[in-house]
Amino acid sequence: MTTQTWRRLEADLREHDEPQLTPEEYKAVFRHHPAGVAVVTLLDGDRPVGFTATSVISVSAEPPLLAFSVASTSSSWPALARARTLAVSFLADDQVEVSARFATSGVDRFAAGGWSPLPTGEPVIDDAVSWVRGRVVQRTPVGDSYLVSLRALAHATRADAHPLVYRNRAYHRLASHG
Repeated sequence: MTTQTWRRLEADLREHDEPQLTPEEYKAVFRHHPAGVAVVTLLDGDRPVGFTATSVISVSAEPPLLAFSVASTSSSWPALARARTLAVSFLADDQVEVSARFATSGVDRFAAGGWSPLPTGEPVIDDAVSWVRGRVVQRTPVGDSYLVSLRALAHATRADAHPLVYRNRAYHRLASHG
């Protein structure tokens, strides 16, 4: 995000006279909101890039659109800013280590394996609940992050897997119903 864009956003926000949450209050709210855990992956040239995301949302079924946010300071952002396509793997409840690895800075997140390339090249996480391959349609600066929107092109789902959930700084498994 450019300095000019950030200043314009700050000015727009100051125009509103209602009080707002502090960053600490805001984070406390979302710590208690459960979120599914996904790993976003792409190729930057021939180098795989990936990171953990708990901000993936369904936007529209027709056309099939999803989105996620990523901090502008993320080490993955430069590659993501160039990417035309990528994959989002929704992790299974036994993939805590995968989530932690892809959330760790300064390591080769792909070195331990556990992923496979799609025929189109994007990496997907093996044994994930599901994955979606998508084409980037928009990168929107929002605050200190970007909202990245995708058109869903292909997918796969494992009916026998259960999702990994993150809440209050810890991973959780959903209770079985049935």
